[in-house]
Amino acid sequence: MPSTSRTAPPGRRDSRRPARPARSAVLAARQRERDRLPHYWFAHRLVLVLSGVRPVHLLLGHTRDRAYEQLARLAPQAPLRPAGADVPAPVVRQVGWCRPGPGAVEAFARIAVGDRVRALAFRLEQARDQRWLCCAVELDTLGAADPAPRREAVR
Repeated sequence: MPSTSRTAPPGRRDSRRPARPARSAVLAARQRERDRLPHYWFAHRLVLVLSGVRPVHLLLGHTRDRAYEQLARLAPQAPLRPAGADVPAPVVRQVGWCRPGPGAVEAFARIAVGDRVRALAFRLEQARDQRWLCCAVELDTLGAADPAPRREAVR
């Protein structure tokens, strides 16, 4: 006669004990929450535009006029596009920020482009409707013949 005990089969959890989420699920949830913060959101979008992966109009409505115009001139050059076909797309490694005043965030991002790390700085201002707008961008660029870094500013 088969056993009628209510023990869980091997490899399955007892249904009376609540299951804890896996560590990777918790980390993924934290990363999704972090990526919703304005400075992370903008860093990812700026990298997509400046690497040529997405068109500049992705940021239309999220930037002030002068910043958008400069990004529109800079985007076709794709200054963050990796050289070579086998080099992976740029990745945002770290985003830091500070609040110089109410309604403003100044942020920087470290961007991995192949085996190099690039710098991107930007300023966000909160509009009256509580949306964050990018009003300035600075990107470090290294010229092929010029070993000294020069900055391209968007204001």
